[in-house]
Amino acid sequence: MKVIEQTISQLTLPTPFAVGDVHVYVLKGDILSIVDAGVKTRQAWEALTTQLKQIGYRPSDIEQIILTHHHPDHIGLTEQFPNAQYIAAEPSVNTWLTRDQEYLEHYRRFFEQYFVASGIPKIFYQALDKLEATMDFAGRGEVTTPLVEGDRLPGHPEWEVIETKGHAQSHLSFLRDRDHLLIGGDHLLEHISSNPIIEPPKIGKTIEDRPKPMIQYRKNLQKCVDINVNKVLPGHGKIVENPQQLILSRLTKQEERANIVYEFLQQSVMLTPFEICKKLFPYQYKKQIDLTMSETFGQLDYLESLKQIIKRKKDGIIVYEANFISE
Repeated sequence: MKVIEQTISQLTLPTPFAVGDVHVYVLKGDILSIVDAGVKTRQAWEALTTQLKQIGYRPSDIEQIILTHHHPDHIGLTEQFPNAQYIAAEPSVNTWLTRDQEYLEHYRRFFEQYFVASGIPKIFYQALDKLEATMDFAGRGEVTTPLVEGDRLPGHPEWEVIETKGHAQSHLSFLRDRDHLLIGGDHLLEHISSNPIIEPPKIGKTIEDRPKPMIQYRKNLQKCVDINVNKVLPGHGKIVENPQQLILSRLTKQEERANIVYEFLQQSVMLTPFEICKKLFPYQYKKQIDLTMSETFGQLDYLESLKQIIKRKKDGIIVYEANFISE
């Protein structure tokens, strides 16, 4: 537990995920809010109640839950605050909190199609079950207060809502006017680069209409530079004291990785996304096919936006080749 200042305290909760501990923030104002809700485990609940007590509160004192995004390690304990009448979040978070079956079926179908189209062998399809299993760590509820960019946090009018899609399509951050302090969720982390994660398009759209999270992520990192974010309270890891420098480093490293992918394609006639993933992550792809494929598609989307590569379909499988004309 860390008291950031009189109106903000950082509570740190364990998770069963590789990312490690997650931070939630108690925000004092016209209403007592908690930003994010950890993961649904006994260990996280015990850590939360212990740290709340250290700053003079109980779970029943929390009046509002504010969510940065829908991932299970951020929405796990939403049901554990009996007097929290409000859940404020980007509207699509509601599909996860309510377990919207139509959307969850759409989500599963998309990834089945995505695995096939990417040339991923069937041995890896068990990862689809893992995607659903993570929902066991997520809480339930209903978004009562939809948030979009430019809104003010209810009960905390000094905080502006900033759209920061990329890591998640539901991702929001919150910027304080007077000093440009950002409560940033997983948008910018000190110790690791946030993975822009592939998600389905809206229901009724085709696989080709999926969002392009790397493009969004780069745009929203640049937005943080443009609005002069001064410090970031993150969802994981250390407080980011020099976000401008870190953002520049993240953008540069992403471009370097994209250049590696481009070199792979220059040396081959054409490659499937899965073949590129194996080259890019030779030691990780077997255990983390979902994350490594998201990262691979991120680099491919970026290169395609620069017209450095060409995407085609061969026998129903997506393939990429270098666009030498662009040089």
